[in-house]
Amino acid sequence: MTELETIARAKMYIDKLANGINPLDDTAVAENDVVNNVRISRCLFFVSDTLRKVLENGGISTTQRVRKSEFNITTEELEKFEFSDKPIPVSEIAKRVNEVADTENSKKFSHRMITNWLIEIGMLVEIENSEGKKSKRPTAEGNELGIFVEERIGQNGPYKVVIYNKAAQKFIVDNVFTILEHHKRSKA
Repeated sequence: MTELETIARAKMYIDKLANGINPLDDTAVAENDVVNNVRISRCLFFVSDTLRKVLENGGISTTQRVRKSEFNITTEELEKFEFSDKPIPVSEIAKRVNEVADTENSKKFSHRMITNWLIEIGMLVEIENSEGKKSKRPTAEGNELGIFVEERIGQNGPYKVVIYNKAAQKFIVDNVFTILEHHKRSKA
């Protein structure tokens, strides 16, 4: 018996059990039998459906994770980036890059890729506060580019966020391919 035939037989047994039928002799199981419990029956129907999908895919489970490729974007896709006249955080820049790229089967462009590169080129610096918490702040060169710190009020009180004006956004988008290369080199 092949693996697919074994899976098909297992599905048949599970279908019968889920419907309250003894798969060995096709008789109805007793009313108080555990397979007649609604929760058990639902689980059996779920397993049956999963086996159906495996059979339809030639024995391959559809729940297997597909390894995503590295983030990739084309110049044409980048041209669709929507710049904001209002300064925005780096996470929003990364989100907007991902919105114009085809990221269905690839990893996403992350704000960490951007900030690590900005640290590398001297636009940001990482600082540590008295409690040992690290944060990123623009250097003088970063300020000149259009990277600033803004104080905001959140549910836990005031906090500081690094924001990027339109010129800084453009600088980042113009350097996406450089950022990706930097990210690849730093992982190696």
